[in-house]
Amino acid sequence: MTHFDLTGRRALVTGATSGIGRATAQLLARAGAAVMATGRNSDALGGLAREVLSPEPGVGAVGRIVPCAGDVTQADFRAALVARAVQELGGLDILVNAAGIIQSANWEGTTLDAWDHMLDVNLRSVFALTQLAIPHLLAAHGAIVNVSSVTGPRAFPGVLAYCVSKAGVDQLTRCLALELAPQGVRVNAVCPGVVRTNLHRNGGMAEDRYAAFLEHSKTTHPMGRIGEPEEVARLIAFLASDAAGWITGETIAVDGGRHQTCAR
Repeated sequence: MTHFDLTGRRALVTGATSGIGRATAQLLARAGAAVMATGRNSDALGGLAREVLSPEPGVGAVGRIVPCAGDVTQADFRAALVARAVQELGGLDILVNAAGIIQSANWEGTTLDAWDHMLDVNLRSVFALTQLAIPHLLAAHGAIVNVSSVTGPRAFPGVLAYCVSKAGVDQLTRCLALELAPQGVRVNAVCPGVVRTNLHRNGGMAEDRYAAFLEHSKTTHPMGRIGEPEEVARLIAFLASDAAGWITGETIAVDGGRHQTCAR
């Protein structure tokens, strides 16, 4: 439980069909926020919006989740998404950029098309959507939380384009934090380790290989286990709340100590 009261806050969460994005949309709504949840799977978003959520401790009533399906790499959709969020929610206090993809390949196996697609989803669309949201966040003195990765600050073999895209998210976070701080908007990022989501499956990893990857990951994270989406969502909710009111420009590890180890 977060014990954060976000009653009256208005949030836009990308990547909300599964994993960290979905858990974040649920948690923000349980904390009282009105949440515009977006992703490409309209059925998954509809199910998310229909879920019965119990309120967080200290919160009088849950907020609501409004689904809006689409692809954040498309300029027309990004513009329509922000406009709809502002219209239906009455403004914007929180932006969570959680949409992302992964694909395994080294330098030799990374085609330029794959490189461009990775950077488009994980970095370019984050900046483009944030640009559209900033005027509304300025009016509310709001907060931006980007979902990066342990591969942002640390290098790992076999996921070249993914590492570069997340390093870009980290630097984007720091640069925007400096530019927006005088105007009262905070910008932070969370850097998860391996978390139980559909990220790797959606990236083409077969079920048997994924199961082996999760088992091996117990040995690469000092705490001896992988993370759950809700554990990352709690950090996101904290960074979006008034409890983090003097925190900006941070890229915070939430990875069971993974960032402190050598590649293995």
